[in-house]
Amino acid sequence: MAPKDTAISLTFPDGNARSFEAGVTAGDVAASISTSLRKKAISATVNGAHYDLAWPIEEDASIAIHTMADEEQANELVRHDLAHIMARAVQEIWPDTKVTIGPVIENGWYYDFDRAEPFTPEDLGLIEKKMKEIINKRDPVRTEVWDRARAIKHYEDNGEPYKVELIEAIPGDEPLRMYWHGDWQDLCRGPHLQHTGQVPGDAFKLMSIAGAYWRGDSDRAMLQRIYGVAFTGKEKLRAHLNMLEEAAKRDHRKLGREMDLYHMQEEAPGQVFWHPNGWTIYTTLQDYMRRKQRAGGYREINTPQVVNRKLWEASGHWEKYQEHMFIVEVEEEHAAEKAVNALKPMNCPCHVQVFNQGLKSYRDLPLRLAEFGACTRYEPSGALHGIMRVRGFTQDDAHIFCTEDQIEAECAKFINFLADIYDDLGFEKFEIKFATRPEKRVGSDESWDHVEGALEAAIKATGREFTLEPGDGAFYGPKLDFYLTDAIGRVWQCGTFQVDPNLPERLGATYIGEDGAKHRPYMLHRACLGSFERFIGILIENSAGKLPFWLAPRQVVVASIISDANDYVEDVVAALQAACVRAEADVRNEKINYKVREHSVAKVPIILAVGAREVEDRTVTVRRLGEKQTKVEALADVTETLGRDATPPDLL
Repeated sequence: MAPKDTAISLTFPDGNARSFEAGVTAGDVAASISTSLRKKAISATVNGAHYDLAWPIEEDASIAIHTMADEEQANELVRHDLAHIMARAVQEIWPDTKVTIGPVIENGWYYDFDRAEPFTPEDLGLIEKKMKEIINKRDPVRTEVWDRARAIKHYEDNGEPYKVELIEAIPGDEPLRMYWHGDWQDLCRGPHLQHTGQVPGDAFKLMSIAGAYWRGDSDRAMLQRIYGVAFTGKEKLRAHLNMLEEAAKRDHRKLGREMDLYHMQEEAPGQVFWHPNGWTIYTTLQDYMRRKQRAGGYREINTPQVVNRKLWEASGHWEKYQEHMFIVEVEEEHAAEKAVNALKPMNCPCHVQVFNQGLKSYRDLPLRLAEFGACTRYEPSGALHGIMRVRGFTQDDAHIFCTEDQIEAECAKFINFLADIYDDLGFEKFEIKFATRPEKRVGSDESWDHVEGALEAAIKATGREFTLEPGDGAFYGPKLDFYLTDAIGRVWQCGTFQVDPNLPERLGATYIGEDGAKHRPYMLHRACLGSFERFIGILIENSAGKLPFWLAPRQVVVASIISDANDYVEDVVAALQAACVRAEADVRNEKINYKVREHSVAKVPIILAVGAREVEDRTVTVRRLGEKQTKVEALADVTETLGRDATPPDLL
């Protein structure tokens, strides 16, 4: 650290550098540039770290001053300050409440409280009102660094045991930063804004109350968690709330009931009971993926669901993944002790076992093995969410065994394969994130250079862009993750492509090279959909239940207007079924408007109404989901059109 009177050099984003006295703050730097910048400044990035305007800078560094126009930094500060302002508001209203932690999360923040009485939804409005009062006071925000003993005594004197415990868990040499928002104080790493008035008072909202165990431990105290969302302007808040409203309408759990797709029950937590309609979607999607994979050079296999712990120990999963595995103990006949098995949480070790059967040559590579593998993983009950987050699921899993020189071609082939599938399923665009070598890794730098270069070249060969995520790869290899954006702007990670030389080595996979010697293959883990359960949930929410016609479980309902039309209804259904359309009859003694309403709620894409005129003319009245206008068409024409629409895109 430089002495206080030593000059340091700060380099700005445009490359210009200026000298300042050591200990200068980012606020001082902003003021030295212009008075207007000092007024607009909210924070700075110093050598890549987000800095409070009040923190001293002691050595040469790069620096960028941020204003509210810098969305990423502004959102972080606004949300972090609001967490403190909310905690202050709660303690001003209910002084006996104990505070714990309040981190920033996606789109907002939460704060956990220990309070004898439960918060109610009505309390959220009271807290919001108090928060706006605090914002309007424009109280200054200040910060100090304290030693541990002083901080612990402060919290003990103020009856805040959770803060004491947090401090005791912090490494002994880490400085403790204390923040004050007005007279209210919290332990926090920062950074923060300079006064409460910088927080937009019309761009936040408290959303919900939930229970949360202290430090995630079910043996510890149950706290009350209040969630909030915040943005830098009221228009952005309004857009977010509108998105949430639309998401609620699209919730796959709600649509799953209305469309009669599946149910779940407490006797099988995290497991899906598929109903005929839901299973139709599942099997239609699986059949499509099976055909695509066959055309893409994959060979389908199937491996056991219950596997002895010895394989999981050899693969490394027993040590690193055991807490997520369902263990099965079996008393084998004549065995001295119980056999310990596990339901497979992933398919890759089993795929290596298939590869290991028989001698493999370099001529056999690349070998692409695919499986619709049923997997089981323990997920905490609080994390389960419809069919999006389950314990039992099926992956569209495949592993490609290849040489190092084949990685680039296989990666490019997969990206194009994936793009074709996503396009068929209604996702024209996707984002690629490229995770590179972490600090702790195995393998030589030369090998990492080659593999990372192969992935980058493959992406560029497909003409696509990517976002680099330095250091986020696995310890044994880099990976690509593929992100879809749905109809209301939410982002979902589904596909993946991961390079793995580690598992083949651990499980003894080899092939005979051109030189006659044994070599280790690379194993490329890849998935397109991820799991069928989650992807079907995404499809339902993306389409608001109006699935592509070929995937819709109930494609056509032929509804009679009068009972005299019932026989013709059956003729229409038979004609459509002969054209491979999923058609059904509704000849109940109900009014046609009632039938239309009921089937529209169930998201049936096409309703064909049949009355006396339609019987006489051999026509049908066509009503498409979401359209008010109807159209009378000849049965032959409708049958031809719907037969074509019902054909999966890969068979057209």
